[in-house]
Amino acid sequence: MRILGIDPGLQTTGFGVIDAEGAALDYVASGTIRTTSSAAMGDLPARLKILFDGICEVTTRYQPQAASVEIIFVNVNPQSTLLLGQARGACVTALVSRDLPVAEYTALQMKKAVVGHGRADKSQVQEMVKRLLRLPGLPGKDAADALGLAITHAHVGQAMARLAQATPLTRATSGMYRAGRTR
Repeated sequence: MRILGIDPGLQTTGFGVIDAEGAALDYVASGTIRTTSSAAMGDLPARLKILFDGICEVTTRYQPQAASVEIIFVNVNPQSTLLLGQARGACVTALVSRDLPVAEYTALQMKKAVVGHGRADKSQVQEMVKRLLRLPGLPGKDAADALGLAITHAHVGQAMARLAQATPLTRATSGMYRAGRTR
């Protein structure tokens, strides 16, 4: 299975493509999509279009069968969180427009799957991605995170698919509002 990992960011979005066959992982490609050109810098819609078009180009070139995207966390600065959410939305929209199934993982889940603990720093993720994919050098930080998301999906995605086949996964309704409002 060919898996595309996406580490979304408004300035720099990392992507990584791997082939997974059982436990064997093979590197295909990685890189970044940058929206920091002077023409697009002050124009949010133009930057989102660059991300959308870039992800579409990556999916056309490498033909992944599945994608994994990092779930964003709330930053101290709410404006930054909103901008990052829009960048992530552009990436996810590009993936689903190509009919790709999209799995979502937190940074903590990815670090735990790749490094072994959720508090790993970026250099540790880079080093483990290099080792797991037998790369000659360290990938860039954003590309390493994206490759880490693809690796996470290669390992966790298979287990989740088996679990879904064995047990019907249903949405919990205990904490949901009845008819859209509280009593």
